[in-house]
Amino acid sequence: MKRRFLITLALVAPLLFSTLAIGDDNVLTAEEKKEGWQLLFNGSDLTGWKCNNGKPIAAPIENGALVPYKSGGYIVLHEKSFDNFVLKCDVKWDDPKCNSGIFFRVEDPKNPVHTGFEVQVMSGDKTGKHQFGAIYDLATTTKNAGNPTGEWNTVEVRCDGPDISVKVNGQDVCAINCDQFDQAGMCPDGAKHKYKLKKKPRAVKDFARSGQLGFQDHGHKVWYKNVKVLPLKNTEKE
Repeated sequence: MKRRFLITLALVAPLLFSTLAIGDDNVLTAEEKKEGWQLLFNGSDLTGWKCNNGKPIAAPIENGALVPYKSGGYIVLHEKSFDNFVLKCDVKWDDPKCNSGIFFRVEDPKNPVHTGFEVQVMSGDKTGKHQFGAIYDLATTTKNAGNPTGEWNTVEVRCDGPDISVKVNGQDVCAINCDQFDQAGMCPDGAKHKYKLKKKPRAVKDFARSGQLGFQDHGHKVWYKNVKVLPLKNTEKE
């Protein structure tokens, strides 16, 4: 009987450990480390993070999640800049009127709205240029893959030269080629977009292709965790 128990334990223990490891938050798996992923938020402190106005983040960490709400700035930004990369993070909210955003390639932290890109984070089940997963004001989502309010969502943003794409919960929802946005203030579909610099419309093609990333406080409480980045090789320079 004892021998049978030990054999069973030997078989089950690795599976149990594997299951527990999968559920760990704010850590890199062995495979992610091998691939070159970087963990940007450790779930315990705010090392590497600050508000876009340079002030320390006033909002505390909650249950291993970063909270932009009432942080003291418009966006909480990571100190590192990235050009070509894959960004993954998990996000949830408990307000059915939630509104937040994932910012990236922010050139000027003092003016993130017009010198960076934003992936819309919000509740609802609609599609559009201002719906969950959209590259804000530039491209319409093909589907709304968000989970119901109160549940975690995984967002993946890929930037590779002019190409930007977004996945929500593993599903492709939005993509653009910045080089196609070569007219100031205009999208390829003929619609106007909001982006300006010194009050003059900008061409998205001219946006910086390197910058900081972070999360927006738009007046609603949102939680972010498992913030990871995989730098990509810059194929444009080859």
